[in-house]
Amino acid sequence: MKKNNAPLFQGFVLGKGAVKEQVYHILRDHILEGRLPPGTKMPSTRALSEMMSISRNSAIAGYDRLLDEGYIQTRKGSGTYVSHNIPDRSISNSYPKIASGGVVSPDEQVHSRNNPVRDLWSNEYEGRGMNRLFAVGVGCTDLFPHALWGKLLQRVWRQSRHQLGAHTHPCGYLPLRKAVCRYIKTTRGVNCNEDQIIIVNGIQQALNITARALLSAGSDVWLDDPGYKGARGAFMSVGAMVRPVPVDSEGMNVRYGIDYFPDAKLAYVVPSDQYPLSGTLSLSRRFELLEWAKSNQAWIFEDDYNSEFRYADRSLQALQGLDQNHRVIYAGTFSKMMYPEFRLGFLVVPPGLQEQIMVTKYFSDLGTSYLEQAVMASFIEDGHYASHVRRIRKACYERRTALVNAIQEYLADKMIVQPSDSGVHIVCWLQNGLTGNEVEEQARLLGMGILSLSRYYQSDVSRQGILIGFANHPVEAIVDGIRRLAQVI
Repeated sequence: MKKNNAPLFQGFVLGKGAVKEQVYHILRDHILEGRLPPGTKMPSTRALSEMMSISRNSAIAGYDRLLDEGYIQTRKGSGTYVSHNIPDRSISNSYPKIASGGVVSPDEQVHSRNNPVRDLWSNEYEGRGMNRLFAVGVGCTDLFPHALWGKLLQRVWRQSRHQLGAHTHPCGYLPLRKAVCRYIKTTRGVNCNEDQIIIVNGIQQALNITARALLSAGSDVWLDDPGYKGARGAFMSVGAMVRPVPVDSEGMNVRYGIDYFPDAKLAYVVPSDQYPLSGTLSLSRRFELLEWAKSNQAWIFEDDYNSEFRYADRSLQALQGLDQNHRVIYAGTFSKMMYPEFRLGFLVVPPGLQEQIMVTKYFSDLGTSYLEQAVMASFIEDGHYASHVRRIRKACYERRTALVNAIQEYLADKMIVQPSDSGVHIVCWLQNGLTGNEVEEQARLLGMGILSLSRYYQSDVSRQGILIGFANHPVEAIVDGIRRLAQVI
């Protein structure tokens, strides 16, 4: 006499959502909870659909997913049964539990040179929060052209049927490299051809690739003080000795670097908009730096992350355009103009370094994602990027002006705005005993991303200051934010 399993499948209650999904989840839950034990014969899809008053197609779809994931199995000529090896149980029981006392400390597992990098990262990560009001280092994310980008993406995707797998060169998508080459020659005075362009996943990868390709443990590297911690971390991670070079009204003090660290292998500079103080490297110091690099066979990493955010004067010519001896590695990024998660940038590599940087890039990630590169190439070539830059520059100027005016209205006795005509943040020098850390903490409690200038120093802080980003929120939010900040500091 055959066993009647029908009672096991009665009383199922469907929730909200697609019926086929509900069938899957109900049966899966019953299997995991033991109400449908291993070896239980399942009713046919026709019988199940009648029991649950659903269409047979929904029952078939639910069974197909359970079969695919291993919860049920079919036996030829016999029917469908609950599996004896349930996937969830197999996963949860595969590995023995590790006693808490047997866990090895990270300090015993990683190279000791990574300890300072971990500390640097911890401090850096605490200050992140890209969507917060006054977040530092973020462009006008609210003005990203979603509809236009979507149309270009659809077009590229339709055309990609015959393109997938055809653009795997580690240097990047050739049409994008050509577009970038034309753009930076026109707007930044960079001297290059497309063969020198290597597409990377943002400035940070450019730094890591350069560090791995050129530096070794103990190599001296110049970094402005205060300076970009992302660069410091990249150089420290390969064991390089990051040497702080002070910054003044003319930018990095090149003479100081020559006097104290003459044998440095590489100098990291931001000539057009020094980070975080927003100054520019004077022409005399540019030539002095180039002459030092030539005489010492050293390299210069030019980070041009912010050159398009200038509001008064025209963009300055890139340092690379003045280089007659191929000592400058030039880096640019699209993430400031687009949005932070848009990890697409480029390197312009001197002819003698092309192969080494390309090989290092290849063994880093094989190559940058094709789809984003193809869309960006169209965005530039069709003239949309130049239009976007003009729109963003206008909005940033308005937001910066509103921020400065609000500070002068609500906080004139607490801080002084340092004059600047570039960038997406301002530097404010604090008065009346205020410290950067105090203001940063009060701002954090208000959900704001203001950062203390002390975060960026390697040496002792000589003057208390803060960084306030202004690009990622409209004027009304900026003014209201400063008014609220004034009430708590």
